[in-house]
Amino acid sequence: MRTDEKPCEECAVFGVSLTTDEAAGVTYNGLLALQHRGQEGAGIAVAYGNKIYIEKDIGLVSEIFTRERIDNQGKTAVGHTRYSTTGGSTKANVGPFVTDYLTGRIATAHNGNITNAKEIRGELQKNGLRFNATSDSEVVSSLIAYCITKEQDTISGVIKAAQLLKGAFSLVIAGGSNRLFAVRDPNGFRPLCIGRNPTGYAVASESCALDVCGFEFVRDVTPGEVVVIENGEVTYENAVLSGNDNGRGLCIFEYVYFARPDSVIDGLSVYDARFNMGAVLAEECPADADIVCGVPDSGLEAASGYSAGSGIRMASGFVKNRYIGRSFIYPSQTQRDGAVRQKLNPLSANIKGKRVVLVDDSIVRGTTSEKIVRSLKSAGAREVHMRISSPPFRYTCHYGTDIDSEENLIANKMSLQEVCKKIGADSLGYISLEGLKRACGQCALPFCTACFSGNGAAPPKNSLE
Repeated sequence: MRTDEKPCEECAVFGVSLTTDEAAGVTYNGLLALQHRGQEGAGIAVAYGNKIYIEKDIGLVSEIFTRERIDNQGKTAVGHTRYSTTGGSTKANVGPFVTDYLTGRIATAHNGNITNAKEIRGELQKNGLRFNATSDSEVVSSLIAYCITKEQDTISGVIKAAQLLKGAFSLVIAGGSNRLFAVRDPNGFRPLCIGRNPTGYAVASESCALDVCGFEFVRDVTPGEVVVIENGEVTYENAVLSGNDNGRGLCIFEYVYFARPDSVIDGLSVYDARFNMGAVLAEECPADADIVCGVPDSGLEAASGYSAGSGIRMASGFVKNRYIGRSFIYPSQTQRDGAVRQKLNPLSANIKGKRVVLVDDSIVRGTTSEKIVRSLKSAGAREVHMRISSPPFRYTCHYGTDIDSEENLIANKMSLQEVCKKIGADSLGYISLEGLKRACGQCALPFCTACFSGNGAAPPKNSLE
């Protein structure tokens, strides 16, 4: 059960094709760097010729993999960390998914959400395929294997399968002959990038994982592109997928919250984007205050931008306890109500008697914001002016962002003034949608903003014929 109200993203993917036998260890390190994208489960699949060895389980990367469990090093591997938006939180639903076909095996790791997965599953079942999990990622892997068999060629099969998928998908696929595939949907909903070092290539959801593993960033996988890496060299790269859905592009919430601030996505530094959001917020929603504080960790960069834009000095408002894991127990309702303070304790030396601008990335149901504002005031803050670096959430997402049902979104139930009163703030301001786009204007892609604008109807369905 989730203990906070932040929107969550489906997962992270990582893969390597190397000339040295260290693929499993490198993939493990890559997943550690991407743990923020999914904490429910993780897996690593290592390819040896046509054999694939896989280890996966529920839990954090560091909890699942011992030295013995990643002993099969190999030259090619794919990894996955999961947050479930489709399918339950079970070991069976954790990626990567290994699928057999007539002449080989593949391992597939998927980030995103397939909107026509149910229809594809039904048609594959009619053709005799069986499924062991409820995740749409298993459908993706089975479809790829089916298409490889039908096309009698691996690259053609991967392309054919990708053409049948609708929705959001960034894929890394390990196949035979030390082959690694990277595929990004035609909209580019989810990030995917390529890095290189003297031992070969890596593909990752975010560039921070390339940095950590010693790969130099080469480029982003472009929307609709299929890239093939064999024995540490790129052998095929071509944008072959069409079907961009009404000009949508990268999920703009990658910059607001999902990605690590040390990543660069589609030409824009995540840190710069968040700093810019804060500066725009200061312009659009000024406040008369003494200090600016960010909610750790997601509000810190925007708070810096707000401080720079407003001229109000930045100060630490909280001490974060970084040692509370998912097993933290709240035996009584009173302790459960105080859970936020267990993780974020106000720094009264900085805030007592002060008028505080408090910057956070989002408000979903309002319960966490209410507790944070209350904790600041109980620690002596004279005023708390809440500023949010994303527009109000009003709509659910079809493409892999786990946003609460629309009737539970506080922006759909209350006016701005009512939300402000509910959370106990002295004022409340959100960045505008146009302001958010302006802050992220250096991104090379258009944006998907459906969760804010409502322009989010599911794409048309497709058949296997």
